[in-house]
Amino acid sequence: MAGEVQLNDVAEIIMGQSPPGSTYNESGVGLPFFQGVRDFNYRHPSIRVFCSEPTRIALPGDILFSVRAPIGRVNIAEVECSIGRGLSIIRARSHADRKFIEFALRNMEQQWQVIEGGGSVFGNATRRDLATLSLPWPGNPLEREAIGYLLGALDDKIELNRRMNRTLEEMARAIFKSWFVDFDPVRAKAAGQKPPGVKPEIAALFPDTFEPSELGEIPKGWRVDSLDGIANYLNGLALQKYPPKNAGTLPVIKIAQLRKGDSYGADLCSANLPIDYIIQDGDVLFSWSGSLEVEIWCGGAGALNQHLFKVTSHRFKKWFFFLWTLHHLNDFRLIAADKATTMGHIQRKHLSDARVLIPSKPLMDSMDNLMDPLVERVVSCRLESRTLATLRDTLLPKLISGVLRVKDAERIAGRCI
Repeated sequence: MAGEVQLNDVAEIIMGQSPPGSTYNESGVGLPFFQGVRDFNYRHPSIRVFCSEPTRIALPGDILFSVRAPIGRVNIAEVECSIGRGLSIIRARSHADRKFIEFALRNMEQQWQVIEGGGSVFGNATRRDLATLSLPWPGNPLEREAIGYLLGALDDKIELNRRMNRTLEEMARAIFKSWFVDFDPVRAKAAGQKPPGVKPEIAALFPDTFEPSELGEIPKGWRVDSLDGIANYLNGLALQKYPPKNAGTLPVIKIAQLRKGDSYGADLCSANLPIDYIIQDGDVLFSWSGSLEVEIWCGGAGALNQHLFKVTSHRFKKWFFFLWTLHHLNDFRLIAADKATTMGHIQRKHLSDARVLIPSKPLMDSMDNLMDPLVERVVSCRLESRTLATLRDTLLPKLISGVLRVKDAERIAGRCI
C-alpha cells in the first residue's frame, strides 16, 4: 500500500492572481490568460483573452488546479500562460513526479466540497487547503513514475484520437465545400483542366457545365431538394412523462449532454420508449432550440429529449445529411437569434426552406465510397477514446492507492492501447 505525503512536501503551490484590468486584451498581446476552470477542457483550453502584464505565470508542464467552484478540476499548462484567482499552479518539486501528482489530484476531484470562506459568493480553496492536502505516495520513485507514465499513455492516445478526428472532420468539411459550394471539380473541367485532388474515376463523373436553377447556376444534371427532403428530423419527447422505473432506465440526452458529448450526470427516464426515440452511438443529433448544434453522438445509448432532432435517412448516407445540416447551421443560428423569445429556435419550415444539391446517382455512389468511411472513422476514434477514458478512470484509483500493481495494469491496458 502507498504511504501519504502532504502536497506542499512534493510540489510548490502558487495561487493565481488577476492582473490589472487594463492589461487584458483579445488581440493576442502577451500571454494567454485563464481565470478559472471554465476557460479550459482537459488539454485544450479556449484561449480568448490575453494579458500583457501577467502577475502569476504557469510554465509548460505545470499542473493547473481550480480553487473556485467547481473546485478540484485539473489541467496541464501546455504553453506559458497567465492565471487568475480561480486557478492555482501546482509545480512538482521533482519533474519525475509531475504525472503522478497530476493523476493523484485528478483521483480526488469527486471528493472536493465547496468551501465557503472570506465572505465570497464563490466556494473557494485556500493555499493552506492545498498545502495540507494528503496524497497517496508509493515509496518507490520508480513506481510513481511508472504509474504516471501508464496513465499518461492512455491520455496521450485519447489526445491523439482527438487530433486525428479534428483532421478528419476538417478534411470532410473541405471536400464537401469544394464539391457542393464552390463546385471546384466542375469549374476545373469546364476550363479544360483536371480537378485537383480528385481521383480520376470520381472526376470523370462530375459534369463539365452548369445549368440554371432556383439557386442560380448549379452543375448540370444535379437537382435541388430540401433538408427535410433528404432526411427525417425526428423531434424528441417530453421525457418527464417517462419517469425512471425499475425495469430499466436511460440517460436523458439534452442540449447540455450533446454539447459535452457524454451522458455523465444526466437525468434518467424509463427505457420503455418507442425504439425511434432511443439514441445510439453514431446517430446524428441536431439541437434546434437554445444552443443550436449538430453532432454525431458517441456518448452511449440514451433517450431523445425534446428540442433535439435525431436525423436519419433511408436514401442517403450519414455524411451527406450530416454535412448538409452542418452547412446550414450558421443560417439557423441567425434565425434563432432573431426570435423575440428567451430561447431562440427554428421551425420545421426552415428545414424545408434550407436547400441542398443532389448529384447524379453514379457520382453519389462514388462520393459515398470516399466520404462514408471518413465519417465512420471519426465515430470509431471517438468510441475508442471513450473506452480508453473508462479504462483510465477505472485504473486510476486502484493504481494510486496501490490496490493494483503497475505490471497488472500494464497487462490490462496493453489490450487497448
